Amino acid sequence: MRIETDLKLGFKDVMIRPKRSTLKSRSQVSLEREFKFLHSPLHWKGVPVMAANMDTVGTFEMALALGKKKLFTAIHKHYTVKEWSEFSKGITTELFNYIAVSTGISKQDADKLSDIMTAVPQINFICLDVANGYSEHFVAFVKQTRKRYPEKVIIAGNVVTGEMVEELLLSGADLVKVGIGPGSVCTTRVKTGVGYPQLSAIIECADAAHGIGGQIICDGGCTTPGDIAKAFGAGADFVMLGGMFSGHTESGGELIERNGEKFKLFYGMSSQTAMKKHSGGVAEYRASEGKTVEVAYKGDVDETIQDILGGVRSACTYVGASKLKELTKRTTFIRVTEQENRVYS
Repeated sequence: MRIETDLKLGFKDVMIRPKRSTLKSRSQVSLEREFKFLHSPLHWKGVPVMAANMDTVGTFEMALALGKKKLFTAIHKHYTVKEWSEFSKGITTELFNYIAVSTGISKQDADKLSDIMTAVPQINFICLDVANGYSEHFVAFVKQTRKRYPEKVIIAGNVVTGEMVEELLLSGADLVKVGIGPGSVCTTRVKTGVGYPQLSAIIECADAAHGIGGQIICDGGCTTPGDIAKAFGAGADFVMLGGMFSGHTESGGELIERNGEKFKLFYGMSSQTAMKKHSGGVAEYRASEGKTVEVAYKGDVDETIQDILGGVRSACTYVGASKLKELTKRTTFIRVTEQENRVYS
């Protein structure tokens, strides 16, 4: 047993210090980025904000809405091969730049992924998604997937430490998802005692990834556009959102009406709700590690997208970054004990 005494921080612990700027307007800020990848020969250009691969968020409908604005959707793994095939017939070639197919790491998952990739070979991104990316079996699956799909962009996660980011990148991943326990409907930290404050995880993992030519995705912990700006400022290449994209017309989850108000169901993918829906219940050897909540219905996602992108643009103007890529170079974090005046919250 050992104790690390270095301070680890989350988004609530810091703010971005403003700096002199020559920008006259938020409209001068470009949020598009271009990426080359460590293994895949593909190039990508777009706004590096992602909808999470949860079945209440990463839907085909969400992909269509976000793709129009060049935002990305990691589509959840519970669509059938037939549903993927039908979806692919009704979309443009360009949209394939903004979607990923998700999979677990069992043999059944690998077989299903193979069937989807055969039916829809235009898919360019594969998201290998497990809650715990530290297992040798997961590393082996990343290597196997890279060998089988050498041209595709492979996303792998989740981890929170630099050495495991390097391991996954060197094993064949192009992008590594960073985050254990920060999500709004995740209870892993409570159930297991395991986790890592998200801001510090991003800083450490980004440093490790960029050192060998890879990229990271901040997955979880963002509740406001300001948190997204902090994630980019800390070095995240992409930011993945679950709760912020929940509750919309395009989101999955049952629509509930009560006393004239509308709500949508939102739950973690390790919750009892998700496991009952997709696996028949919680297995005897595990516990539920997610919440199920009712989110006030938010309408179409377009307004939320504008709020998010407007907030990040504004953050860039406060530090003089004309491009999103420059934000991390212009970011100085200051530690705080108070984020906002909540007298009317």
